[in-house]
Amino acid sequence: MKRLTVQRTMLLAACAALLPGATPVSQPSVTPSGPASGAPSPEASAGLAPMAPGALSGDAALPAPPRLPGFAAQLAQQPAIYGPASWGAMTQTAAWERIARVPQAQLQQARWDYARSLVGAERGGEAFGVLEVMVQDDPDLAMVDSYRLARGAALTLLGRNADAVAALSSTGLAINPEACAWRLRALAAAHLAEQALEQVACARPALRAARPKPFVLSAAQAAVDAGQPDKAIEWLQPMPDRDPAANLLRGRAELLQGHGDQARLRFARVEQSGTMEQRNDARLSEIEARVAAHMIGMKDALRQLDALRYGWRGDVIEQRALRLTYRLQDASGDLPGALRSGATLLRGFGLEGQDAAILPALRTKLVAALDPARNLPLDQAAGLYWDYRDLAPGGAEGDLLSSQLAARLQGAGLYERAADLLGYQLFVRAGDLARGPLSARVASLYILAGRPDRALDVLRKSDDPSFPNDMIAARDRVEAVALSQIGRVDEALAVLETVPGSVPLQEEVLWKHRDWQRYADASGKTLPSPRALDQVGQAVVLRHAISLAMLHREDALAALHERYSGAFAGLPTAAAFEMLTATPMTADPAALGRAMAALPSASPAGDMADLIDRAPDVAPVPTKAAKKS
Repeated sequence: MKRLTVQRTMLLAACAALLPGATPVSQPSVTPSGPASGAPSPEASAGLAPMAPGALSGDAALPAPPRLPGFAAQLAQQPAIYGPASWGAMTQTAAWERIARVPQAQLQQARWDYARSLVGAERGGEAFGVLEVMVQDDPDLAMVDSYRLARGAALTLLGRNADAVAALSSTGLAINPEACAWRLRALAAAHLAEQALEQVACARPALRAARPKPFVLSAAQAAVDAGQPDKAIEWLQPMPDRDPAANLLRGRAELLQGHGDQARLRFARVEQSGTMEQRNDARLSEIEARVAAHMIGMKDALRQLDALRYGWRGDVIEQRALRLTYRLQDASGDLPGALRSGATLLRGFGLEGQDAAILPALRTKLVAALDPARNLPLDQAAGLYWDYRDLAPGGAEGDLLSSQLAARLQGAGLYERAADLLGYQLFVRAGDLARGPLSARVASLYILAGRPDRALDVLRKSDDPSFPNDMIAARDRVEAVALSQIGRVDEALAVLETVPGSVPLQEEVLWKHRDWQRYADASGKTLPSPRALDQVGQAVVLRHAISLAMLHREDALAALHERYSGAFAGLPTAAAFEMLTATPMTADPAALGRAMAALPSASPAGDMADLIDRAPDVAPVPTKAAKKS
């Protein structure tokens, strides 16, 4: 029991020592009593840290000083890491016991020795954690080459290859053989074969030493990826003949050498003894070999690739499978299949390096498929664009492509689909200058679709004070229509107050909402000249007459008849005008309905008429005259 208690105490002490700024547990010592002998202060007795000097004098904003400074200089003076022997070896029990017992001045050194041993044991996650604690207690460590090398090695073991290469790329590590070996390993894991092979000359002294198998495999993999099978075979020569990882690379190298039969035998051996990842890699390599040798039909190859991807996803094996799938579908003229596999490759892995040429090809295929001259059915064209909209070209070409398709959808009455399509263009791909008119168009389509709420949402999200005044005015007109459709008429009129030339639109809003009093007041100020009434002028006068009739204002109707009777003579709308203005007291609701039906189709709202007409009919606003009647 006593032994367990001691072990538990050591473990807790070691955990506390690894925390940033922790003070290691030391043996208790007997000290004289009294304040002068180091008695704890009241703050320490309460478990509070003493207040730092200058904390009340404006220094609180300065960075906190290092908790355990000084070790960076010590580490920089220690021998550099030049080979696998420099990492050292330490059992976990010994490491924890040392960390738990060393004085504070030696804590960073104990941590460093533990971190080095963890890297040597290829325990990257634990090594990275210890190194992070060390640099938190002494930020200057980030400038020391040995620390950067250990951190880069830990990141390589974690699979964070880009971060590892960045950590290993300091000037002091440029010709360090151990750093070059770890850079080679990280670059090979990132499938940057050419860059990885550039490290071989520098890393050769470290690679000649007794290295773990992963370094040799990384060098061989870089040689295979770079198309240098002879170099790969040379690197793999010391590896056992039954090693599945080595056999996988040997098979790929032999395939590059044209020895297909030997390569397939190697892959078959891997499937017998390899891990799940290695077995899937071998299956894919065998498919690649059979396709290259024209020993398998295209349908069978695609079927096997689909089966492979069904059970294995997310790494370079799937990337290679998708790459081969795309090549086969592209060669067979399977446009939907090529777009599907190419888009999956783009979204999952990016199109860089050897895949960089795929994205332009995919864009060309998409543009050709959506060319109006092909007369692709609208539902297929819309689905094709929506599924692969991230492949669409940018700039003017992409704007034209989406605009043409949206126009087809709008012409078919599919307003919401057209708005969704252009909405993606608006928020994801359009430039700042194009967003103003495009946002107004998207909002207008949502209004036509009966979704004024979504129209307002689009306008709110795309608002930008830097838009030109004419662009802001166009957006305000659309916003006013949307507001009026959801019953917020006063807000709509307030928006239009600052829009030049918006009086006809204001009147149209009032007319649509049957607000007779305000409409009569507003339209009375903008009546056209009686000399020549066009369709719009006739509509304005007749609407004004209807509003006056609804308000029972016979005197105003008589004055209107006197002013416009000659202008309406001989026009198709003369009978409606006479009924409304000459004998207003005889007009009943049915007569008023016929008068409204006889209104010309031309709207004073101009290009906003279609949007206004989409608004649902509403009950008229009650007036005093209507209530009396």
